[in-house]
Amino acid sequence: MGFLSVLSCAQQWVSSRLQPGEYAIDATVGTGADTLFLAQQVGKRGQVIGFDIQSQALTLAQARIRKQEDSTKLGSISLMELSHDRMAEAVPERWQGAVGAIMFNLGYLPAEGADASIITQTDSTIAALEAALSLLRPRGIITAVLYPGHDGGAQEADAVVEWCSALPVDQAQVVMYRQMQRSSSPFLIGIEKK
Repeated sequence: MGFLSVLSCAQQWVSSRLQPGEYAIDATVGTGADTLFLAQQVGKRGQVIGFDIQSQALTLAQARIRKQEDSTKLGSISLMELSHDRMAEAVPERWQGAVGAIMFNLGYLPAEGADASIITQTDSTIAALEAALSLLRPRGIITAVLYPGHDGGAQEADAVVEWCSALPVDQAQVVMYRQMQRSSSPFLIGIEKK
């Protein structure tokens, strides 16, 4: 058995902290894999909100969720065509400081026919991470998968690493999961709120 992929590792970190009945956010819906995973983790009493700026992503996510065999075990899912940097203003007031997990999968929409030039932007990603940290409950987790191998990806990844490195240790603990020999490989950052 080899090392986990960054996506599997992110899910493992989230599943060890997110509890049934909690609130969770998919900051970058994409094809809906993390959205569905979060809805499975929070169970039928929990709630998930997903954000994406592309309607195509939300359509793909809805199709994935509809294919789920036992949807009665899923938490309620709301999808918003909205930038992730607006999550704090878009979630209900009761979510402030109460979210168990927030997942980011940065880069571009990995779907056939998708416009790969539409990528997550450094400024909105940093603003979204700040919003996410404010929404978390104590011991809640943010996972961010970064893709330095595409145009604009390395700059965004560097900015996220810099932002995370500057977080005060009394506010959050930050870890990185990365293949060291390939600088263009995707990598994972986990942020646990104190």
